[in-house]
Amino acid sequence: MLYIRCSTLILNNRLVQDGAILMDGQKIVAVGPRAIVPAPAAARQVDAHGLIAAPGYIDWQLNGGFGEDFTENPESLWKTAARLPEHGVTSFLPTIITAPLEVYKTARQVLARGMPAGFQGAQPLGYHFEGPYLNPAKKGAHNPLHLRAPSKTETADWSRKNGVWLVTLAPELPGANELVRALRKKGIVVSAGHSLATYQQAIEAIQAGVNCATHLFNAMPPLDHRAPGLVAACLLDKQLTVGLIPDGIHADPAMLALAWKHTGPKRMTIVTDAMAALAMPAGSYLLGDYEVIVNENSARLQNGTLAGSILQMDQAVRNLVKFTGCSLPQAVTTATGNVARLIRARTRGRLTPGLTADLVLLDAHGNLAATYVRGELAFSAI
Repeated sequence: MLYIRCSTLILNNRLVQDGAILMDGQKIVAVGPRAIVPAPAAARQVDAHGLIAAPGYIDWQLNGGFGEDFTENPESLWKTAARLPEHGVTSFLPTIITAPLEVYKTARQVLARGMPAGFQGAQPLGYHFEGPYLNPAKKGAHNPLHLRAPSKTETADWSRKNGVWLVTLAPELPGANELVRALRKKGIVVSAGHSLATYQQAIEAIQAGVNCATHLFNAMPPLDHRAPGLVAACLLDKQLTVGLIPDGIHADPAMLALAWKHTGPKRMTIVTDAMAALAMPAGSYLLGDYEVIVNENSARLQNGTLAGSILQMDQAVRNLVKFTGCSLPQAVTTATGNVARLIRARTRGRLTPGLTADLVLLDAHGNLAATYVRGELAFSAI
């Protein structure tokens, strides 16, 4: 058993002072004020005085990191996962961008084989397939040679049970709504992105089952007072969750603040959309088929198109506080509880007895001090 004493807990979007967490193996046993969660005599004890305990971060859009690209080499999944706790990430949806259909099959096989023996690191929960059913006019860094029309036949074996948890598609494409309905019946979250959908097409897609937006504002038409489009539909629908990349590059901080006013704190999730250059020096890296030029701030194709990011999740949480004026607990929730609810990761995203013992220790500014994954210390900056 492991007992952590901390100055503050983030519980259900609020702060609880003088807290404690008791873990037994991979599960949380008790959590709350230390006065009602005493330390068992047999438990190992950690004194986290001055720190805040929060749920571990969940990144639902991650293309790779630490020199590895999941689409180019699905086998690199575990190498990247082993280092994600360095940024507070305890679980994630590895993202495969537009590629030949065989790549999606190979990726699923990698995950189906399970964790390697002795693995310690963030837990890949299931895949996010970003493509291949995207609008060529909003392809971003996706190879147009592999873009396809939506097909229920090609995706017949895609299901949550088989490792596909979330799919991004362009809802205005012919046959897209039929595919949305089919995927939702198999337990898959469907997100709208890389799209030219009109406002009406977006509404129809939401009615068909689209319940999320991938990197809102990016790879979709901007807000227009006569053609409100996908962005307006996503901001106004009270049931839809939006994903945003809070690096200050993919969207101006003012637009993040605008989105927060419409979707925060319950409907916003933050993602990194990080690629192979995450935590690596400036240089040239792969994103799928494309070479990406990375400097200290961004990742771009040679023509200047943004190609994922180099954003770290702990920095993303701090940025959201800075850009929107939200509280640290609210920002944390956009990377934890809101994500868990979206992807139906019911054992994660909250510090609650019976759930997986994934948590981070932060200072008052959101800087990462330590990460615990499944009850074990996976990273420490202390």
